[in-house]
Amino acid sequence: MVGGGQGAFIGAVHRIAARLDDCYELVAGALSADPARAHASAAELHIAPDRSYADFQAMAHAEAARPDGIDVVAIVTPNHLHAAPAIAFLQAGIHVICDKPLTSTMADAAALEAVVRGSDRVFGLTHNYTGYPLVRQAREMVAAGVLGEIRVVQVEYPQDWLTTRLEETGQKQAAWRTDPARSGAGGCVGDIGTHAFNLAEFVTGLAVEQVAAELTTFVPGRALDDNVQMLLRFAGGARGALWSSQVAPGNENGLRLRVYGTLGGLEWAQENPNVLTHAPFGAPPQLIRRAGAGSSAVAGHASRIPAGHPEGYLEGFAQLYRDMAAQITAHMAGREPDPACLLVPGIEAGMRGMRFITAAVASSAANAAWTAL
Repeated sequence: MVGGGQGAFIGAVHRIAARLDDCYELVAGALSADPARAHASAAELHIAPDRSYADFQAMAHAEAARPDGIDVVAIVTPNHLHAAPAIAFLQAGIHVICDKPLTSTMADAAALEAVVRGSDRVFGLTHNYTGYPLVRQAREMVAAGVLGEIRVVQVEYPQDWLTTRLEETGQKQAAWRTDPARSGAGGCVGDIGTHAFNLAEFVTGLAVEQVAAELTTFVPGRALDDNVQMLLRFAGGARGALWSSQVAPGNENGLRLRVYGTLGGLEWAQENPNVLTHAPFGAPPQLIRRAGAGSSAVAGHASRIPAGHPEGYLEGFAQLYRDMAAQITAHMAGREPDPACLLVPGIEAGMRGMRFITAAVASSAANAAWTAL
Protein backbone atom coordinates (compact mmCIF):
# COMPACT_ATOMS: atom_id res chain seq x y z
CA MET A 1 0.00 0.00 0.00
CA VAL A 2 1.13 3.54 -0.80
CA GLY A 3 -0.46 6.10 1.54
CA GLY A 4 -3.10 5.20 4.10
CA GLY A 5 -1.00 5.68 7.22
CA GLN A 6 -1.94 7.17 10.58
CA GLY A 7 -4.71 9.77 10.31
CA ALA A 8 -5.86 8.63 6.87
CA PHE A 9 -9.45 7.56 6.20
CA ILE A 10 -9.59 5.76 2.89
CA GLY A 11 -6.53 3.58 3.51
CA ALA A 12 -8.31 1.72 6.31
CA VAL A 13 -11.32 1.21 4.04
CA HIS A 14 -9.11 -0.31 1.35
CA ARG A 15 -7.42 -2.60 3.88
CA ILE A 16 -10.76 -3.87 5.19
CA ALA A 17 -11.98 -4.40 1.63
CA ALA A 18 -8.84 -6.29 0.65
CA ARG A 19 -9.14 -8.65 3.64
CA LEU A 20 -12.87 -9.27 3.44
CA ASP A 21 -12.72 -12.13 0.92
CA ASP A 22 -9.33 -13.57 1.98
CA CYS A 23 -7.72 -12.67 -1.34
CA TYR A 24 -4.87 -10.46 -0.11
CA GLU A 25 -2.16 -10.19 2.53
CA LEU A 26 -0.67 -6.79 3.37
CA VAL A 27 3.11 -7.27 3.47
CA ALA A 28 4.71 -3.97 2.43
CA GLY A 29 4.00 -0.26 2.44
CA ALA A 30 5.14 3.31 1.94
CA LEU A 31 2.34 4.57 4.15
CA SER A 32 3.18 8.26 4.54
CA ALA A 33 5.33 11.02 3.05
CA ASP A 34 6.66 11.50 6.61
CA PRO A 35 9.19 8.65 7.15
CA ALA A 36 8.58 8.50 10.92
CA ARG A 37 4.83 8.25 10.44
CA ALA A 38 5.30 5.73 7.62
CA HIS A 39 7.32 3.38 9.83
CA ALA A 40 5.05 3.84 12.85
CA SER A 41 2.03 3.08 10.67
CA ALA A 42 3.70 -0.04 9.27
CA ALA A 43 4.47 -1.27 12.78
CA GLU A 44 0.81 -0.87 13.77
CA LEU A 45 -0.19 -2.97 10.76
CA HIS A 46 2.42 -5.69 11.50
CA ILE A 47 4.43 -4.99 8.36
CA ALA A 48 8.01 -6.22 8.78
CA PRO A 49 10.50 -3.35 9.29
CA ASP A 50 12.49 -4.28 6.18
CA ARG A 51 9.33 -3.89 4.06
CA SER A 52 8.35 -0.50 5.45
CA TYR A 53 9.56 2.16 3.05
CA ALA A 54 10.10 5.89 3.34
CA ASP A 55 8.98 6.52 -0.26
CA PHE A 56 7.14 4.71 -3.02
CA GLN A 57 10.06 4.72 -5.47
CA ALA A 58 12.26 2.81 -3.04
CA MET A 59 9.38 0.41 -2.45
CA ALA A 60 8.76 -0.24 -6.16
CA HIS A 61 12.46 -0.88 -6.79
CA ALA A 62 12.99 -3.11 -3.74
CA GLU A 63 9.80 -5.13 -4.08
CA ALA A 64 10.38 -5.79 -7.78
CA ALA A 65 13.81 -7.20 -6.90
CA ARG A 66 12.60 -9.53 -4.14
CA PRO A 67 11.81 -13.17 -4.97
CA ASP A 68 8.77 -12.80 -2.67
CA GLY A 69 7.94 -9.25 -3.81
CA ILE A 70 4.42 -7.86 -3.86
CA ASP A 71 2.01 -8.84 -6.62
CA VAL A 72 -0.13 -5.70 -6.49
CA VAL A 73 -0.05 -2.27 -4.87
CA ALA A 74 -2.98 -0.21 -3.59
CA ILE A 75 -2.51 3.56 -4.03
CA VAL A 76 -4.62 5.47 -1.52
CA THR A 77 -2.93 8.88 -1.47
CA PRO A 78 -4.49 12.29 -2.19
CA ASN A 79 -5.24 12.85 -5.88
CA HIS A 80 -1.98 14.61 -6.81
CA LEU A 81 0.01 11.57 -5.70
CA HIS A 82 -1.78 8.92 -7.77
CA ALA A 83 0.04 9.09 -11.10
CA ALA A 84 3.70 8.91 -10.08
CA PRO A 85 3.35 5.82 -7.83
CA ALA A 86 1.08 4.07 -10.32
CA ILE A 87 3.61 4.64 -13.11
CA ALA A 88 6.53 3.51 -10.94
CA PHE A 89 4.88 0.23 -9.95
CA LEU A 90 3.56 -0.58 -13.42
CA GLN A 91 7.02 -0.01 -14.84
CA ALA A 92 8.36 -2.36 -12.15
CA GLY A 93 5.96 -5.06 -13.34
CA ILE A 94 3.53 -4.77 -10.42
CA HIS A 95 -0.26 -4.65 -10.77
CA VAL A 96 -2.01 -1.49 -9.51
CA ILE A 97 -5.26 -0.72 -7.67
CA CYS A 98 -5.75 3.06 -7.48
CA ASP A 99 -8.25 5.18 -5.62
CA LYS A 100 -10.35 7.62 -7.66
CA PRO A 101 -10.19 10.08 -9.35
CA LEU A 102 -7.38 9.01 -11.63
CA THR A 103 -5.11 12.02 -10.92
CA SER A 104 -5.31 15.75 -10.24
CA THR A 105 -4.37 16.99 -13.73
CA MET A 106 -5.00 15.94 -17.32
CA ALA A 107 -1.25 15.95 -18.02
CA ASP A 108 -0.63 13.39 -15.27
CA ALA A 109 -3.64 11.40 -16.43
CA ALA A 110 -2.33 11.23 -20.00
CA ALA A 111 1.10 10.12 -18.78
CA LEU A 112 -0.44 7.39 -16.64
CA GLU A 113 -2.76 6.28 -19.45
CA ALA A 114 0.21 5.81 -21.78
CA VAL A 115 1.98 3.60 -19.25
CA VAL A 116 -1.14 1.54 -18.50
CA ARG A 117 -1.79 0.92 -22.18
CA GLY A 118 1.84 -0.02 -22.75
CA SER A 119 1.88 -2.46 -19.83
CA ASP A 120 0.52 -5.99 -19.57
CA ARG A 121 -0.27 -5.49 -15.88
CA VAL A 122 -3.79 -5.10 -14.49
CA PHE A 123 -4.90 -1.58 -13.50
CA GLY A 124 -8.11 -0.95 -11.55
CA LEU A 125 -9.74 2.22 -10.27
CA THR A 126 -11.89 2.02 -7.12
CA HIS A 127 -15.14 3.68 -8.10
CA ASN A 128 -16.57 1.55 -5.33
CA TYR A 129 -20.26 2.03 -6.10
CA THR A 130 -19.81 -0.07 -9.23
CA GLY A 131 -19.23 -3.02 -6.90
CA TYR A 132 -22.74 -2.90 -5.37
CA PRO A 133 -24.86 -5.92 -6.41
CA LEU A 134 -27.94 -3.95 -7.48
CA VAL A 135 -25.91 -1.34 -9.36
CA ARG A 136 -24.57 -4.18 -11.47
CA GLN A 137 -28.09 -5.58 -11.80
CA ALA A 138 -29.37 -2.18 -12.97
CA ARG A 139 -26.60 -2.05 -15.58
CA GLU A 140 -27.55 -5.52 -16.81
CA MET A 141 -31.26 -4.61 -17.02
CA VAL A 142 -30.54 -1.47 -19.05
CA ALA A 143 -28.23 -3.38 -21.40
CA ALA A 144 -30.89 -6.05 -21.88
CA GLY A 145 -33.41 -3.43 -23.00
CA VAL A 146 -35.73 -3.80 -20.00
CA LEU A 147 -36.17 -0.01 -19.89
CA GLY A 148 -36.33 0.39 -23.66
CA GLU A 149 -34.57 3.41 -25.15
CA ILE A 150 -33.09 5.58 -22.38
CA ARG A 151 -34.48 9.09 -22.29
CA VAL A 152 -33.72 10.68 -18.91
CA VAL A 153 -30.95 10.18 -16.34
CA GLN A 154 -31.04 11.95 -12.96
CA VAL A 155 -28.17 11.49 -10.53
CA GLU A 156 -27.34 13.29 -7.30
CA TYR A 157 -24.78 13.00 -4.53
CA PRO A 158 -25.34 15.42 -1.62
CA GLN A 159 -23.35 15.52 1.62
CA ASP A 160 -23.17 18.12 4.39
CA TRP A 161 -19.77 17.67 6.05
CA LEU A 162 -18.19 20.79 4.50
CA THR A 163 -21.08 23.14 5.36
CA THR A 164 -18.62 25.09 7.51
CA ARG A 165 -14.96 25.76 6.79
CA LEU A 166 -13.82 22.50 8.36
CA GLU A 167 -10.46 22.71 6.61
CA GLU A 168 -9.47 25.56 8.96
CA THR A 169 -9.61 23.21 11.96
CA GLY A 170 -6.80 21.00 10.69
CA GLN A 171 -9.12 18.12 9.77
CA LYS A 172 -6.93 16.14 7.38
CA GLN A 173 -9.60 14.99 4.93
CA ALA A 174 -11.13 18.44 4.59
CA ALA A 175 -7.71 20.06 4.24
CA TRP A 176 -6.50 18.13 1.19
CA ARG A 177 -9.90 17.87 -0.50
CA THR A 178 -10.26 21.66 -0.56
CA ASP A 179 -6.67 22.34 -1.65
CA PRO A 180 -6.22 22.80 -5.44
CA ALA A 181 -2.59 21.69 -5.21
CA ARG A 182 -3.61 18.28 -3.88
CA SER A 183 -7.17 17.80 -5.09
CA GLY A 184 -6.93 19.36 -8.56
CA ALA A 185 -9.09 21.95 -10.30
CA GLY A 186 -12.33 20.46 -8.95
CA GLY A 187 -13.42 20.30 -5.34
CA CYS A 188 -16.83 18.74 -4.84
CA VAL A 189 -17.03 17.94 -8.56
CA GLY A 190 -13.82 15.90 -8.38
CA ASP A 191 -14.42 14.32 -4.99
CA ILE A 192 -18.02 13.08 -5.28
CA GLY A 193 -19.30 14.51 -8.57
CA THR A 194 -17.07 11.99 -10.33
CA HIS A 195 -18.83 9.17 -8.47
CA ALA A 196 -22.22 10.43 -9.68
CA PHE A 197 -20.92 10.79 -13.24
CA ASN A 198 -19.32 7.35 -13.18
CA LEU A 199 -22.50 5.75 -11.83
CA ALA A 200 -24.64 7.33 -14.55
CA GLU A 201 -22.35 6.10 -17.35
CA PHE A 202 -21.76 2.68 -15.74
CA VAL A 203 -25.45 1.85 -15.35
CA THR A 204 -26.75 3.30 -18.61
CA GLY A 205 -23.82 2.31 -20.82
CA LEU A 206 -24.17 5.76 -22.41
CA ALA A 207 -21.36 8.30 -22.72
CA VAL A 208 -21.90 11.88 -21.60
CA GLU A 209 -20.91 14.04 -24.56
CA GLN A 210 -21.50 17.56 -23.21
CA VAL A 211 -22.09 19.28 -19.88
CA ALA A 212 -23.48 22.68 -18.93
CA ALA A 213 -22.16 23.14 -15.41
CA GLU A 214 -22.31 25.68 -12.61
CA LEU A 215 -19.71 25.11 -9.89
CA THR A 216 -20.26 27.23 -6.79
CA THR A 217 -18.16 27.93 -3.72
CA PHE A 218 -20.63 28.84 -1.00
CA VAL A 219 -18.30 28.81 2.02
CA PRO A 220 -16.33 32.11 2.14
CA GLY A 221 -12.58 31.68 1.76
CA ARG A 222 -12.76 28.17 0.32
CA ALA A 223 -10.52 27.66 -2.72
CA LEU A 224 -12.60 25.04 -4.56
CA ASP A 225 -16.25 24.41 -5.38
CA ASP A 226 -18.50 22.86 -2.75
CA ASN A 227 -21.68 22.59 -4.84
CA VAL A 228 -22.20 21.46 -8.44
CA GLN A 229 -25.28 21.59 -10.66
CA MET A 230 -25.20 20.62 -14.31
CA LEU A 231 -27.15 19.42 -17.31
CA LEU A 232 -25.93 16.39 -19.28
CA ARG A 233 -26.24 15.44 -22.94
CA PHE A 234 -25.68 11.74 -23.61
CA ALA A 235 -24.75 10.03 -26.85
CA GLY A 236 -27.89 8.85 -28.57
CA GLY A 237 -30.07 11.71 -27.38
CA ALA A 238 -30.74 10.96 -23.71
CA ARG A 239 -30.72 13.97 -21.39
CA GLY A 240 -29.80 14.22 -17.74
CA ALA A 241 -29.00 16.32 -14.72
CA LEU A 242 -26.35 15.94 -12.03
CA TRP A 243 -26.21 17.59 -8.61
CA SER A 244 -23.47 17.02 -6.07
CA SER A 245 -22.99 19.07 -2.93
CA GLN A 246 -20.96 18.97 0.26
CA VAL A 247 -22.92 21.84 1.84
CA ALA A 248 -26.43 20.30 1.97
CA PRO A 249 -27.38 19.96 5.68
CA GLY A 250 -29.19 16.76 6.50
CA ASN A 251 -27.45 14.72 3.81
CA GLU A 252 -24.78 12.26 4.84
CA ASN A 253 -24.03 10.24 1.71
CA GLY A 254 -27.07 10.63 -0.51
CA LEU A 255 -25.93 9.12 -3.81
CA ARG A 256 -29.06 8.40 -5.84
CA LEU A 257 -29.67 7.40 -9.47
CA ARG A 258 -32.89 7.42 -11.51
CA VAL A 259 -33.01 6.19 -15.11
CA TYR A 260 -36.09 6.42 -17.35
CA GLY A 261 -36.69 4.84 -20.74
CA THR A 262 -39.52 4.19 -23.15
CA LEU A 263 -40.55 1.01 -21.28
CA GLY A 264 -39.97 1.91 -17.65
CA GLY A 265 -37.69 3.32 -14.97
CA LEU A 266 -35.15 2.29 -12.33
CA GLU A 267 -34.24 3.95 -9.05
CA TRP A 268 -31.38 3.12 -6.65
CA ALA A 269 -30.13 4.95 -3.54
CA GLN A 270 -26.82 4.27 -1.82
CA GLU A 271 -28.22 4.72 1.69
CA ASN A 272 -30.65 1.85 1.01
CA PRO A 273 -28.49 -0.12 -1.43
CA ASN A 274 -30.13 -3.51 -1.07
CA VAL A 275 -33.29 -2.45 -2.93
CA LEU A 276 -33.67 -1.52 -6.60
CA THR A 277 -37.04 -0.14 -7.74
CA HIS A 278 -38.17 -1.14 -11.22
CA ALA A 279 -41.23 0.68 -12.57
CA PRO A 280 -42.49 -0.86 -15.83
CA PHE A 281 -44.61 1.67 -17.71
CA GLY A 282 -48.30 1.14 -16.92
CA ALA A 283 -47.66 -1.38 -14.14
CA PRO A 284 -47.07 -1.16 -10.36
CA PRO A 285 -43.44 -0.61 -9.31
CA GLN A 286 -41.51 -3.73 -8.35
CA LEU A 287 -38.88 -4.00 -5.60
CA ILE A 288 -35.83 -6.10 -6.47
CA ARG A 289 -33.78 -7.08 -3.42
CA ARG A 290 -30.07 -7.85 -3.40
CA ALA A 291 -30.40 -11.59 -2.81
CA GLY A 292 -34.14 -12.08 -3.18
CA ALA A 293 -36.67 -12.75 -5.89
CA GLY A 294 -35.88 -10.93 -9.09
CA SER A 295 -32.15 -10.49 -8.48
CA SER A 296 -29.89 -11.94 -11.15
CA ALA A 297 -26.63 -13.87 -11.32
CA VAL A 298 -24.67 -10.65 -11.75
CA ALA A 299 -26.03 -9.44 -8.40
CA GLY A 300 -25.31 -12.82 -6.88
CA HIS A 301 -21.68 -12.62 -8.02
CA ALA A 302 -21.32 -9.40 -6.03
CA SER A 303 -23.06 -10.70 -2.88
CA ARG A 304 -21.69 -12.52 0.14
CA ILE A 305 -24.42 -13.08 2.71
CA PRO A 306 -28.04 -14.35 2.67
CA ALA A 307 -31.10 -12.27 1.81
CA GLY A 308 -32.21 -9.87 4.51
CA HIS A 309 -28.67 -9.16 5.71
CA PRO A 310 -27.62 -5.77 4.33
CA GLU A 311 -24.46 -5.26 2.32
CA GLY A 312 -23.11 -1.83 1.52
CA TYR A 313 -20.06 0.42 1.41
CA LEU A 314 -17.33 -1.93 2.61
CA GLU A 315 -18.65 -4.83 0.58
CA GLY A 316 -18.84 -2.66 -2.53
CA PHE A 317 -15.16 -1.84 -2.12
CA ALA A 318 -14.42 -5.49 -1.36
CA GLN A 319 -16.14 -6.58 -4.57
CA LEU A 320 -13.70 -4.54 -6.63
CA TYR A 321 -10.80 -6.05 -4.69
CA ARG A 322 -12.17 -9.55 -5.18
CA ASP A 323 -12.68 -9.00 -8.91
CA MET A 324 -9.19 -7.52 -9.22
CA ALA A 325 -7.76 -10.56 -7.41
CA ALA A 326 -9.51 -12.80 -9.94
CA GLN A 327 -8.08 -10.78 -12.84
CA ILE A 328 -4.55 -10.81 -11.40
CA THR A 329 -4.70 -14.53 -10.60
CA ALA A 330 -5.80 -15.25 -14.16
CA HIS A 331 -2.95 -13.08 -15.47
CA MET A 332 -0.44 -15.05 -13.38
CA ALA A 333 -1.85 -18.33 -14.63
CA GLY A 334 -1.82 -17.19 -18.26
CA ARG A 335 -5.54 -17.69 -18.76
CA GLU A 336 -8.55 -15.52 -19.50
CA PRO A 337 -10.36 -14.21 -16.40
CA ASP A 338 -13.98 -14.99 -15.59
CA PRO A 339 -16.03 -12.36 -17.48
CA ALA A 340 -18.02 -11.71 -14.29
CA CYS A 341 -14.95 -10.10 -12.70
CA LEU A 342 -14.34 -7.60 -15.51
CA LEU A 343 -16.68 -4.83 -14.31
CA VAL A 344 -13.97 -3.07 -12.28
CA PRO A 345 -13.40 0.44 -13.68
CA GLY A 346 -10.04 0.81 -15.39
CA ILE A 347 -7.99 3.41 -17.21
CA GLU A 348 -10.80 4.27 -19.63
CA ALA A 349 -13.20 5.08 -16.78
CA GLY A 350 -10.43 7.05 -15.10
CA MET A 351 -9.85 9.16 -18.20
CA ARG A 352 -13.61 9.68 -18.57
CA GLY A 353 -13.67 11.03 -15.03
CA MET A 354 -10.79 13.40 -15.69
CA ARG A 355 -12.44 14.71 -18.85
CA PHE A 356 -15.66 15.18 -16.89
CA ILE A 357 -13.92 17.30 -14.23
CA THR A 358 -12.07 19.33 -16.87
CA ALA A 359 -15.23 19.98 -18.90
CA ALA A 360 -17.25 20.91 -15.80
CA VAL A 361 -14.65 23.42 -14.63
CA ALA A 362 -14.37 24.94 -18.13
CA SER A 363 -18.15 25.10 -18.55
CA SER A 364 -18.63 26.85 -15.24
CA ALA A 365 -15.91 29.37 -16.09
CA ALA A 366 -17.82 30.11 -19.31
CA ASN A 367 -21.11 30.85 -17.53
CA ALA A 368 -22.37 27.26 -17.84
CA ALA A 369 -21.79 27.08 -21.60
CA TRP A 370 -22.23 23.65 -23.15
CA THR A 371 -18.78 22.04 -23.14
CA ALA A 372 -17.70 18.78 -24.74
CA LEU A 373 -15.86 16.11 -22.84
